[in-house]
Amino acid sequence: MVDCPTCGESFDSSRGLGVHHSAVHDELLPNRECARCGTEFHSEHEKKYCSEECRDEAVSFEGENNPNYSGGKDTTECEICGSTFDYYPSEKPGLYCSTCVEEEEWRYTPDVEGKNHPRWSGGERELECKECGATFTRRRSFSDSDHVFCSDECQYAWLSEAFTGEGHPNWEGGTEANYGRGWNRIRRQALERDDHECVICGTGREDLGRNPDVHHIVPVRAFVETPATAETDAHYLENVVSLCPACHRKAEFGYVARERLEAAV
Repeated sequence: MVDCPTCGESFDSSRGLGVHHSAVHDELLPNRECARCGTEFHSEHEKKYCSEECRDEAVSFEGENNPNYSGGKDTTECEICGSTFDYYPSEKPGLYCSTCVEEEEWRYTPDVEGKNHPRWSGGERELECKECGATFTRRRSFSDSDHVFCSDECQYAWLSEAFTGEGHPNWEGGTEANYGRGWNRIRRQALERDDHECVICGTGREDLGRNPDVHHIVPVRAFVETPATAETDAHYLENVVSLCPACHRKAEFGYVARERLEAAV
């Protein structure tokens, strides 16, 4: 039998007493004793101390009692100024005092210039432009391809020439010479109308060493593939413009808007 400490009523078990005291007296009975001060208190969880104050006074985190303690401080000499200083031992030994760490140059800066760079591949080399023959320099990491160019303009010009006709990856045999009947006449008229200059960049016959290309705004294949029209139907003055090889290639691959070409006619 256990008696209620508040009203004296008796109960067969501690559990019954606890339920009574909580319901009748609105207070939980103590179920633990503080390991420091001995005060009885209630806690639903395992607790050794009745308060944070008791815990702080009973448990020390200094020296060896600190969970991060690794033997205390060691004393050594600074490798820069020679002064003595204390440090906490770890995987790395103490090298520099706090003053030198803040004020001196102690970090190692690797030399990665020139040949010391991990990606060094021989520096620059002298190359000759495949298109214009000009000499220029480029880093050796650049591809060893035989086709090297000093500028984008030279590359576009070479590609335009190399990918014309049978050199084009989509070449399927072509059509009749010069696009068939009427093509030579329209080509001459377009060059005369455009003063033998590219309508996009203004490059002329003298600069190119030849006449500019004449480009169909609506491709000839569009007329060939349509049952109602033929190849020759593509050859009318409003459908052709003069372009230098570089601009011609851009137009062929869709980098020049159709509206811009039509506006130049």
